[in-house]
Amino acid sequence: MKSDVLGFCFGVRRAVEMIENELKDNGPLCTLGAIVHNTHVVSSLSDEGGQLVHSLDEVPENGAVAITAHGAGEEIYKEIKRRNLRLIDTTCPIVRRAQETAATMVKDGFFVLLYGEKDHPEVKGILSWTRGKGEATMSSDVAVPSEARRIAVISQTTKKRELFAEFAQQITGQYASKLEEIRIIDTTCPETGRRYQAARELAHAVEALFVVGSHSSANTRKLAETCSETKIPTYHIDSAYEVKGKWLTGVSRAGVTAGASTPDYIINEVVSRLEGLT
Repeated sequence: MKSDVLGFCFGVRRAVEMIENELKDNGPLCTLGAIVHNTHVVSSLSDEGGQLVHSLDEVPENGAVAITAHGAGEEIYKEIKRRNLRLIDTTCPIVRRAQETAATMVKDGFFVLLYGEKDHPEVKGILSWTRGKGEATMSSDVAVPSEARRIAVISQTTKKRELFAEFAQQITGQYASKLEEIRIIDTTCPETGRRYQAARELAHAVEALFVVGSHSSANTRKLAETCSETKIPTYHIDSAYEVKGKWLTGVSRAGVTAGASTPDYIINEVVSRLEGLT
């Protein structure tokens, strides 16, 4: 059985299609980081001429460069313009909204607290737009700069809405009496919540759950954690080749869900593999 919501989300599908169309119409380009966190997608785009680079220094003079679905910092856009590179911006619209929210809050005099993972590309990009007046944290035990009188609390887009709400409530409890204003803006992606809910519902109908997606994908790891919370045996796999027959011993109904960066053909291969084994 497959989850009702799985595989490419709108932002990922949009980003991949933009790169594929660009490669078809205008030839090779560079992607500043992985367009999405999926090894199969990155490999496929590379075969078509999408070269993965980690610095703008690696982009040929007057070449084309794509910003990934995770977005990028303000300084990246300035450097691309300075070097006269052709830009293909695949930033997810929901991530863009979070960036704009961060920038607006800072402009209005707020210090930004971003609920998210400091090392994640999306988080680094959003923080850049705060121009040094923001901090990313996964813990409410965070020190706000002494000069800050107003704070805005936002979230990495792929975080669970309920966890962000809990974080915001803790921050409010800690700082409500010390600051002039605390503004909470929900920048989580609605797709994330729907995906988690669909996975939990699927768990009620199966005896084992398979979560498909690259191990480097944060949203897939979180989805696997959500599935594990149901107490149904859960396996995070990158492809059909990772499925082990012993996992299906005594299992008559297996469920499949997938991270937001997992292509359809990988999901279908896993389903075929499971059908063959069960």
